[in-house]
Amino acid sequence: MDLINFRVGQKTISLKILDILLTERYEGNLTSLPNGNPSFLGVKDYMGAPTPIFDLGLILNNQSSHDINRALIDLLMEHEQEQKSWFQALEQSVNNGSVFSETRDAKHCEFGKWLYHFKTENEDLKAILARFDKPHTQLHSLPDKILALYHDDNVDEAKRLLAKEKSTTYMKLIRLFESAREQISLDHKPIIVFTTQDGQQPHIGLLVDQVEDNIHCEESEIKSLSELTNVGFEIDSQTKKMMRGLIKRGETHSVVIDPSAIFRPDHLQDYEPEETESYGLF
Repeated sequence: MDLINFRVGQKTISLKILDILLTERYEGNLTSLPNGNPSFLGVKDYMGAPTPIFDLGLILNNQSSHDINRALIDLLMEHEQEQKSWFQALEQSVNNGSVFSETRDAKHCEFGKWLYHFKTENEDLKAILARFDKPHTQLHSLPDKILALYHDDNVDEAKRLLAKEKSTTYMKLIRLFESAREQISLDHKPIIVFTTQDGQQPHIGLLVDQVEDNIHCEESEIKSLSELTNVGFEIDSQTKKMMRGLIKRGETHSVVIDPSAIFRPDHLQDYEPEETESYGLF
């Protein structure tokens, strides 16, 4: 059995290659229709056939990848502001003699507690986050050095060292926050996977984050649904209908999806088709 793997949030799903017509870049240009299913995004014309598009992130993760990424960007902005406030407090201690009461341990400030426990499958983002450790740790070691100079009446030296670290280590940290947010935005280029039941006409489209790779596996390699809960899947009734099993290779898992389990909304029979442009095969 030949399959294509797709990334959806932190999960990998697999579709039979014979169930796929093509993939198309998602531009948000769908026609909205009234529907009670939150994962139903709208309709896209494919070869004159009105095709319902579903957000697989909402189906599998109860949250769209766009919203997950937006929340992560917002969280990084909050942590950046925390680091700015932390540094401003250190400046006030040196310039005004106020008490510095901020956390000095890099692993125990709010950002540090998040940074050293956050997990991601995004290798580019992972590489950027790994670069935070050195400047972040170095900044949190500054209060001991700088305030020791200040209390020994070496105020000018304390200010000189603080100014130097602000223009180097501190600015490097701020640029890393900017790079991390930019990486999250640039990496999210969702695509629509048009699926088929007969090999010719589209059945539904599934919104995914990216194409990963193609694999070949035997039926015997597909494990039962009962093993899905061991790798972080909470299976509701709608999701369970779509899932056909789990493929495990080494430390990686992918879930085999049957798109025919999502049925076309009845109201599409009155939909007026529009011509659209496809963006290419996978």
